[in-house]
Amino acid sequence: MSLKSTPDRYGTIAIVVHWVTALLVLALIVLGLNAADADTDATKRALLIPHIALGLTVLALTIFRIFWWVFADRRPDELAGIPPLQSRIAATVHVLAYVFIILLASTGIATNIIGGVIPALATGAPIPDLDDIAPRDIHGVLARLFMALLAIHIGAALYHHFIRRDGLLSRMGIGKLPR
Repeated sequence: MSLKSTPDRYGTIAIVVHWVTALLVLALIVLGLNAADADTDATKRALLIPHIALGLTVLALTIFRIFWWVFADRRPDELAGIPPLQSRIAATVHVLAYVFIILLASTGIATNIIGGVIPALATGAPIPDLDDIAPRDIHGVLARLFMALLAIHIGAALYHHFIRRDGLLSRMGIGKLPR
């Protein structure tokens, strides 16, 4: 498989970045939801440290991914027989995913700065209460909207795989391309 995309398949770099990001996003969701509900400082600390690290990693991968598409690679050709509206929706969902990741990282960073989380983590002081910090509220709303967007993305991929059987997932490294 080529590092760069071909007309019918994404390249190795695009595939690896996609699936690594997907796994990290799932971990971020689990960590974030559990950190929000943590009832002890030790639990919150144990969840926030990897949440912050993974969030920054996903931001870096997303920025890399945007630069990769703009300067180094091109997407495969569209699948045959996809209605134009469906193509526009798919493109919108992909752009929104990038936007949400950047906004989630930005509000997470702002929450940590304004809320004094990083000094607390560094010194062992208790994690401050973040409930009344505006970026934290925005982060929570964005996270839930992003989960809905991910459900649409995953649902569409499964629709293509199981109902249309058009090889969409094989373009992302799962299975063989249809002949």
